[in-house]
Amino acid sequence: MTLEILTPDKKVYEGEVNSITLPGTMGSFEILNNHAAIISTLEDGKLTVRGNGKDEVFLIKGGVVEANNNKVIVLAEGITHR
Repeated sequence: MTLEILTPDKKVYEGEVNSITLPGTMGSFEILNNHAAIISTLEDGKLTVRGNGKDEVFLIKGGVVEANNNKVIVLAEGITHR
């Protein structure tokens, strides 16, 4: 599936991934390939991207996520790469 991570001022990440773990408002959750369509708010916390045999971790400052037809878009208020 395709992932895009955006902040108000730049595109932080774009690429093919196997899964994404996100800090949802009601708790952490994971999005996998062929996930049902979803829109969710995000809390401050750790966003983990898994793909190509490695994990990448970002610390986000809230935001929203939308997943539909194997395309995931994360709109984060702020982000740091770990």
